[in-house]
Parts: sequence; C-alpha cells; structure tokens
Amino acid sequence: MKNQALLSFLLAICTTTLLAQFNPEKPELCQRNFYTEAQAIEVHKAVAAQYNDQATWEKRAQLIRQGILDGAEIKELSRKKPKHITIHSRKELNGYAVENVSFQSLPGIYVTGNLYTPLGTKGKLAAILAPHGHGPEPRYKEYVQQRCATLARMGAIVFAYDMIGYGDAKYCDHKIEKALKLQLINSTYVLNFLLSLPKVDKNRVAMSGESGGGTQTFMLAAVDERIKVSVPVVMVSGHFFGGCTCESGMPVHKRPTHITSNLEIAALFAPKPMLLISDGDDWTKNTPDFEYPFVQRIYGFYNRAANVENAHFPQEKHDYNASKRQAAYAFLAKHLGLNTVGVLKDGKFDETTNTVLTELDLKVFNEKYPVPGDALKGDEAVGRVLDVQR
Repeated sequence: MKNQALLSFLLAICTTTLLAQFNPEKPELCQRNFYTEAQAIEVHKAVAAQYNDQATWEKRAQLIRQGILDGAEIKELSRKKPKHITIHSRKELNGYAVENVSFQSLPGIYVTGNLYTPLGTKGKLAAILAPHGHGPEPRYKEYVQQRCATLARMGAIVFAYDMIGYGDAKYCDHKIEKALKLQLINSTYVLNFLLSLPKVDKNRVAMSGESGGGTQTFMLAAVDERIKVSVPVVMVSGHFFGGCTCESGMPVHKRPTHITSNLEIAALFAPKPMLLISDGDDWTKNTPDFEYPFVQRIYGFYNRAANVENAHFPQEKHDYNASKRQAAYAFLAKHLGLNTVGVLKDGKFDETTNTVLTELDLKVFNEKYPVPGDALKGDEAVGRVLDVQR
C-alpha cells in the first residue's frame, strides 16, 4: 500500500502542467530537467519516507535495480570475457605504458579505447574504468589522458573507452534509440575485459567519468556489484535526468511499479565507497545541501556514512578539470590502496611528468590495424542486434 500511495503521489506530480521538462511524445521517459529543483526536494522527501532502515531501503533498492535492467531491456549482465581482443601500439612512458585496444561486446560491435598500465610493479593491481562525457572526441583530450596516466603511475590499470559514435566507435550515431542499453552493455564488457587481465585484483575495481561518463558510472555501479569504488563527476542530481538519449532515452527511471531518479540510482551503491564531485554551474550545484545528505542518510543505514563523500567546487563549471581530478586521486588512492610515492609533489598529485599523446597515437583503428571485417556499420544494423539482445 505504501508503494502504491507513493507511486500515485509521484504520478500526480508527473503531469505536463507541473513538470519542468516533459516529452509528450514519450511519456514513459524522465528526461533533462524533469523536475524543478523545488519539486525534486518534495519528491525525494516523499520517497525517503518509505525507507528508514537498511531492510526497507534494500527492498526499494532491489525494485530500482531491476527497473534499470528491465527498462534497458537487459535480462542479465554478461560475465563473459570479450571476444576478438586486439592490443597494439604499446608506448612506454614515464612510469606507465599506453596501448590501443579493441574487443567485441556484441556480434559486430566493438569497444575501443586505451589501456594505461603502470611500469615496474609487482603483485595484483587495482583497475579503473574511465568512461568519458559528451564533447569533441574526449578520449583523445588532455584531461582524460592526465587522469588515466596519473592513476597508472599510482599503480592502477586504467581503461579509457569511447562512447558509441565517438572516437573509433563510429559504427552508429551516438543518439540511437537504445544508446543507453548499448553503453551499459559495453561498460559491462569493459569490466569483463579488465577482470580477465591476470594482474587485476578483482576486489579493487573502480569507475569514474564526468557528465555522460558520470551517468555510465552510476548506472553500471548500481547494477554490477563487481564495481567496488565509484566516483561519478558533475552528474548526480535529484532534478536532472540526463540530457542525452544515452542517459535517459529508455524507461529506466519510470516503471509500472515506481518512479526513481539518478539520485536514488547513485545511492544504490551504498555502502561501498563513493565520491560525488559537483560544481556550482550545473545541475549538481545543490549537492552539498540536497543530494549529498540524501545519499549520506542511506549510507547511515549501514553505519557507513563516512564511506560517501562530496567534493564541491562552487566557483567551477561542468568538467573534470585539474582540481576535480585532485579530489578523485585522493579518494581513489585511499580506497584502492594506490601508491602515492613519487606522484605527490608539495601535497598535490603531480601531472607534469605525464606525456600527452596525439590523436593519431591513440587511434585504435588505422591502416595497420583496420576495422574488423565483421564490424557492423549504420544505425539500422546496430539497432537490429540490440532488438534481439536481452
């Protein structure tokens, strides 16, 4: 009865006359600024009243988690090692190496990216998934390279990979109807790939990305327990549901049994370590006063409130710049047991010894390593594979 009353309350709010942004052509979706900031506060007060301890929260969490998979048309996440793995063009730099990688996630669909590995290490190593946000070819940009190189120098194996429609993954448009489904599947196979590497410690696996990469981070972290540390950057919000098809183009938030938000989805990671990085110039501007206390309360159900932190930058914008990276480095070092010796300089993580490579250096497919012959091309071909994939 409580769940039905809550659903009725949320549906009453979710009308075209009340919502900040509503898509009448797709009423099953929650997109962009679906709530106003004030509505989000009221909605989450009502939602939070439904769980006051670990048991009641976990009942809600299971409902949300299953709703993500059902809404994304995924019956079960694969644990299989990817097929057709190609690793080439190794470049050994100052304390780390970079290689270009491709592997198959679904028939004819290839994940592409760069593998950053530390040099001169012994024993098992932490692994970090590094998805990127929207923008002009982010995987090749300096800010992504700096993050991955620094974490590799700290002793982590890091994989930076393309969103669909970006970089070497231009087999379809980025905004295909089921982009969310494909990116969640691709991220699962990135995790499978990393865990197949003999030096990776399966108990020390993290994920961190900004903006749309932040969405990829908290979505996979919510449904795959193998992620042990999560750092979503400038994305977790109670009122904003993602501005792209790849984030909110499938009904993962609104289900027949419930309506949820990215804030609740991020909270599914409790009680494992999570850092929310926010800024003062986008939909995360209220994080210290709203989103962070909301999540911290849920962590408190497990007596693990200290496991969730917020690094807020009120004067900064929507990015994963140097100051935000500093916060992420410290958190990941603490919870993954990374080595900061030789990386810290005057109390800060030093990025000056990293080498910024060219796009040509980082390209996966080229004349010597062409696109695989069985690779799909075009939205329709990719769509047909996704339609039958469950």
